[in-house]
Amino acid sequence: MAQTAPDWRRVGNPAVDLQLAGPATGPVKNVWFSPDGASLFAKTESGKVFRTNDFETWTEAAGEAPAPAEVNVARRPEPAAVVLASNPGSSRIFALGRQLWGSGDGGQTWLNLTTYKAAAVVGPGQHSLAVSPNNDQEIVLANDFGVWRSMDGGMSWDGLNLGLPNLGAKRILSTPNGAVGTRIATDRLGALMLPPGGAVWEPAPAREIEAENRAMQNYSARLKASITAVGGAGNVVYAGGDNGRIWESEDGGQTWPNSPEVVVLPMGTTGTVERLFVDPVEPRVALAVLSGKGPRVLRTTTNGRLWDPLDGNLPDGQVNGITADRASGSVYVATAKGIFYAHVDLEGLSTDPVMWTNLADRLPAGASTAAANDVRLDPVGVQLYAAIEGYGVYATPAPHRTRTLRIVNTADYTNRAAAPGSLLSVVGGHVNSASGGNLRYPVLAAAETESQIQVPFEAVGPNVSLRLETTAGTFTRGVAVQPVSPAILVGRDGVPMLWDADTGLALDARNTAHSNGRMQIWATGLGRVHPDWPTGLPAPTENPPEVVTPVRVFLDGQALQVTKSTLVPGYIGFYVVEVQLPSINNLGPSELYLSAGGQESNRVQVILDR
Repeated sequence: MAQTAPDWRRVGNPAVDLQLAGPATGPVKNVWFSPDGASLFAKTESGKVFRTNDFETWTEAAGEAPAPAEVNVARRPEPAAVVLASNPGSSRIFALGRQLWGSGDGGQTWLNLTTYKAAAVVGPGQHSLAVSPNNDQEIVLANDFGVWRSMDGGMSWDGLNLGLPNLGAKRILSTPNGAVGTRIATDRLGALMLPPGGAVWEPAPAREIEAENRAMQNYSARLKASITAVGGAGNVVYAGGDNGRIWESEDGGQTWPNSPEVVVLPMGTTGTVERLFVDPVEPRVALAVLSGKGPRVLRTTTNGRLWDPLDGNLPDGQVNGITADRASGSVYVATAKGIFYAHVDLEGLSTDPVMWTNLADRLPAGASTAAANDVRLDPVGVQLYAAIEGYGVYATPAPHRTRTLRIVNTADYTNRAAAPGSLLSVVGGHVNSASGGNLRYPVLAAAETESQIQVPFEAVGPNVSLRLETTAGTFTRGVAVQPVSPAILVGRDGVPMLWDADTGLALDARNTAHSNGRMQIWATGLGRVHPDWPTGLPAPTENPPEVVTPVRVFLDGQALQVTKSTLVPGYIGFYVVEVQLPSINNLGPSELYLSAGGQESNRVQVILDR
């Protein structure tokens, strides 16, 4: 089947909610205004320079910060603080230290401009200050947490980091699976999480990284080597070292029979093993990526006894991450020169030439030329995620999805069970007809890469053998079916389908839910309705059938009053659950989910306001 071009979307902003004056990002070393004050420049820790004219949108630019006008004073507010002059003609001076200080009397007295109740409102570690040539009350500060702007001389601050490409995303720890959103590891801010439907990252536990570090220390001691990467599935563990050596254990790392002397590696393999991918079902299949000038992408299908190179036409440069889909023979790598995809044999050691395709050229400007630090497939293998240096995380329908048929839940693209009346997406093929259990499954939409079908209201489980007639032939796939399997509908951009019941407007970061208001939640998988309704027909616009199974809704763990749960009028397979929001004091982002028949839905984020 033909490969489909990637259609990348950004997953969240390159900014983090650290409870500061605004969203934060990575360290920024310098800020300065253009001579006319129309443009602001920022130089990040990586050395890249960005410019903004509207204080929202940043684009990569060229330039160097002018030398700061330092001032000698008799008294500094902090021992190591650097004292800077303001604009010519202004009597103000500033001091950069752990905090930002201002003085109007030549440094005799100092006022702390970035502390409120002993907390640094913009974060500590101040590096650079820019004063607008047009207004000495407009000051911009660069520090360890990004760029901050004040229009009143430092009395109040706002962040300028939402669009600044400066998030050091190094690892993708998990992708959305219904219960949690995307999680990443960064070089400066630790582990971060993006709630489903959220836009700004939040701090998260770093359990995977901590466990990996402990394992590498343990294996380094056991193997008397410097272990730099580990991976595994079940009791099978692989460990890679700093000189290209790879070990394999089949008892959870207790013993390592595959010593380097009996492992066959390609000639010239000497680089550091940066990352390992182990197939979760067939752990005899593993992939490794290495730094250095020797082979950089290795494959084994023999439990690590024999490795062969997959470099092919891959451009020179560091390879940072790898993921794969064994069923379709698809491999993705993250490199210093972008993201690449190849179709290879993951069942044996084929000698066919490996041809890599660049997937990064479809990314937005800037991100398309930045280094990729990691790649990862979602749990059902239909969405590809990439961590791009500075730009955060992007996702796209995986190009290999046309090679194999997969059935996923339409609501959130997970492999959760189906329910009578719910919607399923068949990824990877144009479905002409579907049937199972002596019932017809109506095809609601069909395209070459994906089709949508509805589960009949009469369907029963626990399993159905679904026969799919497609343009590529006939296929049979097993589908789990249970009486209810609630799932909140989530758009391709990750935003949940939530509505203001009074205005009919979609709820998002710009149009928030309100305390004491009414909210509608669009879902699927709520099962049978009363009175019965024909499968494959839009629900009536008046008196839509009601859900038989009682539905509960929870907001931050607290049950809400459910006022109705019915089919969505005019739609097929969609349900709407309406709730009454109470008087809420804990405003801001909150977690929302449904429960029906003892089954819980995916978690999504809703933003609450007064």
